[in-house]
Amino acid sequence: MKVIDLFSGAGGLSLGVKRAGFEIVACVEINRDAMDTYISHDADATHFNQDVRSVDFRRYRGIADLVIGGPPCQPFSVGGLRRASDDSRDMIPEFIRCLDEAQPEVFLLENVPGLLLKRARPYFESVLTRLASRGYILNWAVLNSADYGIPQRRRRLFVMGSKRNQLKFPQPSHGPDASVPHVRALDILGNEPIGEAPNCQVKFAKFPDLRPSPYAGHIYNGGGRPIDPDGPSHTILASSGGYKTHWIDTENVAPDYHRYLMSGGPPRAGAVPGARRLSVEECAILQTFPRELKFRGRRSAQYIQVGDAVPPDLAYSVAVSLRDQMQGASLSGSMKEAFARTSIQGRFYF
Repeated sequence: MKVIDLFSGAGGLSLGVKRAGFEIVACVEINRDAMDTYISHDADATHFNQDVRSVDFRRYRGIADLVIGGPPCQPFSVGGLRRASDDSRDMIPEFIRCLDEAQPEVFLLENVPGLLLKRARPYFESVLTRLASRGYILNWAVLNSADYGIPQRRRRLFVMGSKRNQLKFPQPSHGPDASVPHVRALDILGNEPIGEAPNCQVKFAKFPDLRPSPYAGHIYNGGGRPIDPDGPSHTILASSGGYKTHWIDTENVAPDYHRYLMSGGPPRAGAVPGARRLSVEECAILQTFPRELKFRGRRSAQYIQVGDAVPPDLAYSVAVSLRDQMQGASLSGSMKEAFARTSIQGRFYF
């Protein structure tokens, strides 16, 4: 089965989809560094390193079975202005144009959960209506990467559509709703540094903002947080590489300092002992990119590519489910139950 990957970035979605047995026939990505990274692991696809608005997808009608992609999330991200369709970076209409021109049987659209918030929700509803009007039966859900074996808590909105039947999301394989616990980030990273960490010292915040967990809130300078040794990492950000880069607490300072602050102790000053920020390579590992993959461009561009991507292992889990349903694979009773629970998060259009 053949795939078009829109807004492909470094290829997180493509890597997972290919592992599931699909063939990428074309990818579109305007950023040169991201495209160079993509080509390094898939030289066979047709690569459109250009604005998606300049690509005619009618050439893939009758060829592409599946269109995937994550349009730029800035118009809907909680970290931005959330202007939705009023933001010139909104490329969801281009995703829909590709569906109109290529006429695939199935699509998979990925974005941030901010599309579901009050300000952007009417736009999201209008997108669902437009997709349904093309003859697609829809389902959507917010998936947390940690629930699928990724050593990172990363919530993303997925919308699936099929012209034949109602597609279901895969059941979680890890976490409280599964028999296997979440994967601990530090177990995956190991004890030795991998790659070169950014030279951005971690310091105690002058005005700490406490939360119940020592690994939440804003207790240190910047947006980077210490990684919880007992669970998955926080979401790897595209803005990593500076003071928003998460860090490893090699001397276990965070729990003791949190208790100290909670008991009324005054904030400390200066550098946090033993704090080491994550390198590009370590961020990529937490995103489940292959360890041999080398990201192209400057270090800042590499951090962006990693942080913008869908974790390949999450893409694989979703793609296997899509593949089996597209091929008419039968579902066991336990899987049907799990799919029913997951689908409650979405709404169906017939």
